[in-house]
Amino acid sequence: MAKEGAVNTEHINGDSGKAVSLASFKAQLVLPASKANEAVKFYKAAFGAEELIRVNHPKRKAEQDVPLIIFAELKISNTSFLVCDQTDDFVGALDGGGCGIVFRLETEDVAGLVAKAVEAGAVADGEITEMDDAYGGGLLGKLKDPFGVLWFIASATKKSCEAES
Repeated sequence: MAKEGAVNTEHINGDSGKAVSLASFKAQLVLPASKANEAVKFYKAAFGAEELIRVNHPKRKAEQDVPLIIFAELKISNTSFLVCDQTDDFVGALDGGGCGIVFRLETEDVAGLVAKAVEAGAVADGEITEMDDAYGGGLLGKLKDPFGVLWFIASATKKSCEAES
């Protein structure tokens, strides 16, 4: 993965804590179950989005015409974002109904960034877990910031790294 886009947070806002290097920042739109595929089609048609990656849920339910999308990475102009179907991981993101948003930060130091966010006032949502390959592999930590926004702190996925090459 190219390092030129990485951000070192050590000197931002006078922070003197341990530096944590960020690989990327991606907005993740969380849609009611089975709507992500429609959204991908819409963003392609309406805005010329390019689909970079798609990861479908490995346990597709028989009654579904289209498998749930764990995430599809889309690129519009020079910005990418993720679109996914609601699963149990995203219940808090859709409390008000409709579409929710989750911000995803990718880093090589998931535990360090989770600890730094908790120290700053975020609340950890469970333990850091190991994602299986169907979800991109690596580590995943979940946080809710003081404003109710859900954040996923994840290892840079192998698929994202390959797409950037």
